[in-house]
Amino acid sequence: MNRGTTGQYIVSSTAGESFKAFVPKPLPPEPALQIDAEMQELMNSATLALGRLDGLMTILPEPSLFLYMYIRKEAVLSSQIEGTESSLAELLLFENEEAPGVPIDDVQEVSNYVAAMSYGLKRLHEGFPLSNRLIREIHEVLLSKGRGSEKDPGQFRRSQNWIGGSRPGRARYVPPPPDQVTECMSDLEKFLHNEPVKTTVLVKAALAHVQFETIHPFLDGNGRLGRLLITLLMCSEGVLSQPMLYLSLYFKANRSHYYDLLQKVRTDGDWEEWLRFFLIGVEETADQAVQTAKRLLELFKADREKLEHHTKATGTLLRVHNFLQRNPITSIRRAAPKLKLTAPTVTAAFKIMQELGMVRELTGGQRNRMYAYSQYISILSEGTEPNR
Repeated sequence: MNRGTTGQYIVSSTAGESFKAFVPKPLPPEPALQIDAEMQELMNSATLALGRLDGLMTILPEPSLFLYMYIRKEAVLSSQIEGTESSLAELLLFENEEAPGVPIDDVQEVSNYVAAMSYGLKRLHEGFPLSNRLIREIHEVLLSKGRGSEKDPGQFRRSQNWIGGSRPGRARYVPPPPDQVTECMSDLEKFLHNEPVKTTVLVKAALAHVQFETIHPFLDGNGRLGRLLITLLMCSEGVLSQPMLYLSLYFKANRSHYYDLLQKVRTDGDWEEWLRFFLIGVEETADQAVQTAKRLLELFKADREKLEHHTKATGTLLRVHNFLQRNPITSIRRAAPKLKLTAPTVTAAFKIMQELGMVRELTGGQRNRMYAYSQYISILSEGTEPNR
């Protein structure tokens, strides 16, 4: 539906250059969304897919294990959309403090995302509402170290930003002037809290994501935080008991269309086309997450059976395998004290797993060897390969 522009343009200037900044109208859209039979079917399918995903968490033997890795996969993907070139394996190496040679700036940015996501989820579990205060707190963690740390972490911007182009006069899109940001975000917060009308969660998440990206309230980190907002909203509203849905892989795979649809909402008011795209993404992403979890369960089961039937099978071997499920890249020096085993015992276990093709030694050296649970990382890394 073409409603026309969903906001107003304000003529502003920076360094003597005039440009038009866009100030969006408060949500929900007017006239109201047109939910036809096709859209309702998409909404039903997405809701069912979310239910299957949430139900999976109740039957997984160790849901925390999957959450740990899924959060890291999302951090890598969301950062890649912003141009960061870091892989899941590099993030895991970075988290092993003894691992050298990892590109620090890129991986620090991804690590910050993990910390920001974990912080936001913890605050929600403590009963803190999803609000502008929490969004600012999460942003402060997101930009706490490394690149972007000088760009007012935790503060709404006090200067003009823009998207695309070397200056605002040539930009693809210019968000609201800084003096409009607080009011725009206040209106968005009211919408998140069902003011002026109650909105179903999937629609709310879809609309809120576009509005946040349109306001672009921070000097840096808006894209990452805008995608995280989707998951936080679904968790805060009880649609998901655990943060297992992340749309960054879908957005990455459809990047040009994603940006075009965001702009089409602003210029034409075509919320329906965006919502259609969003709902398809939710269903596809939820189903992919279920399939990935099932594949990992099958991998763990098959590998455990191989170890149980090995001629040198021991309880220690199975303990090391369990440790690898939580720490898919690790070293003997790290694993031994955690498992309360001797280094030679852990070394022998890794040697057997290496012979079986389960683990791969990463360093090629005689000392400080690092081992990777190859197939596990391969399954989780699908779609996260950096664009090098």
